[in-house]
Amino acid sequence: MAKIISVHSFRGGTGKSNTTANLATILARKGLKVGVVDTDIQSPGIHVLFGLQEDEMKHSLNDYLWGKCEIQETAVDVTSHLGKDIAGKVLVIPEGQVYLIPSSIKAGEIARVLREGYDVGLLNDGFHELIEELGLDVLMIDTHPGLNEETLLSIAISDSLAIVMRPDSQDYQGTSVTVEVARKLDVPNLLIVINKVPSVFDVDEVKKTVEKTYNATVGAVLPHSEEMMTLASAGVFALSYPEHPITKQYEALANLLMK
Repeated sequence: MAKIISVHSFRGGTGKSNTTANLATILARKGLKVGVVDTDIQSPGIHVLFGLQEDEMKHSLNDYLWGKCEIQETAVDVTSHLGKDIAGKVLVIPEGQVYLIPSSIKAGEIARVLREGYDVGLLNDGFHELIEELGLDVLMIDTHPGLNEETLLSIAISDSLAIVMRPDSQDYQGTSVTVEVARKLDVPNLLIVINKVPSVFDVDEVKKTVEKTYNATVGAVLPHSEEMMTLASAGVFALSYPEHPITKQYEALANLLMK
């Protein structure tokens, strides 16, 4: 049976989409068939990490939600896009597959979502149709930051939930709300990812504080990284830096989310 994994954050800018893209790629390297849905319809961006251009998006999640196509028609196999880094260096392509279901990056369609909304109930049907039609082993949902109807649905149907936060006072408060909601929705496997930790911080102390604050397991503590900043979302970090300590943490996190 396919696993559904949501990656969420209470605020934007935590590295949620980067985390999603890296986890998806790592799972594909294990030979799994992975679908990634960008449900951050108001501010889509994960397609950039996978090197997907606008003219390659025949359909988007928006089209499905507005009844213009079946959801499997929105899926783009981006596995081949993972074969080169920003400098053109040939990388190891995953043995499995990664399908991306992108949201539209057209200003007019984003404005329409903000103005008219969409039938959130279609998402639930769409997620399960994707799993069946594409034969997925894993469906990953890159959520919209904060809590709204779509986010609650994504969390509710998830087998595992990774909540990404920074060691920042605002994130501490917002994450507390998300953790509480996830527990009320009975998410089976809840993990917290602490991202962009300054080098001057004591990693063990940060982990201990977060676990005590939320009574939840910290799946990874990811330091601020110059390599990540230099890559600047122009590719998937785990492929460009396969031996980097951050990649090793992503790998460990992927294993925990698949339990």
